[in-house]
Amino acid sequence: MADTARRPVIGVLCCNEVAQRPIQSVATRFVAPLARWSGATVLLVPAVIETSDAAALTAVLDGVLLTGSRSNVAPARYGSDAAEAALDPARDEVALALAGAMIEAGKPVFGICRGLQEINVLFGGTLSRCCPGHLNGGWQHQEYEALFDHRHEVRLSDGGVLARATGARRLTVNSVHEQAVDRLGAGLSIEARAADDGVIEAVSARPCGADVLGVQWHPEWDVAGSVASQRFFGLVGAALRGKQVAPLRVS
Repeated sequence: MADTARRPVIGVLCCNEVAQRPIQSVATRFVAPLARWSGATVLLVPAVIETSDAAALTAVLDGVLLTGSRSNVAPARYGSDAAEAALDPARDEVALALAGAMIEAGKPVFGICRGLQEINVLFGGTLSRCCPGHLNGGWQHQEYEALFDHRHEVRLSDGGVLARATGARRLTVNSVHEQAVDRLGAGLSIEARAADDGVIEAVSARPCGADVLGVQWHPEWDVAGSVASQRFFGLVGAALRGKQVAPLRVS
């Protein structure tokens, strides 16, 4: 007999880009693991302010994933007057409003790369330009397949969500970003730091009874070859169902 259990619905944020004309964009690599490893149905959320109703979306969605992007969070969002290129103000507005409404409703919010930065800003934190060692120099001009070649180690916080889920103390992750957490948002816990210079690489919180988790790296890249990435998406799937992932014990 076919399994008729309802799959939870997760909203995935799009970005505003131009491909001869304005389009909504999200890389397929963010979407596919949510079906296979999280067991979720995906609903794309346009980063178009006029079409976004955070309250209505919150009533429909079981969770949200704030994706990575080629754009950066506008400094004005965290009280800075620093110059920043590659902005997407509509993405900022939709992502922060929807994530805030979901958290207040006790529904989980996850972030990858830009998504972690949005979570930090939502909790009152600030961002800064990260050090050159944390990104591929001139990444905008590199071939797509080479974008995620830059890898480095992160130390997981003892007893943290990621440490329990992966059974690891360190992970080797990929990194493509230009902004990083500067001042940590109030109520967020540090889940991971870069092993070389201590840059915050993951954060978590549970303010209203549901998980909030953001990572600076890209677990959606080559999920099939990474147990840690599979566990990240397992955390997403469990949170959408109001459950916890059993700790992974490494012998």
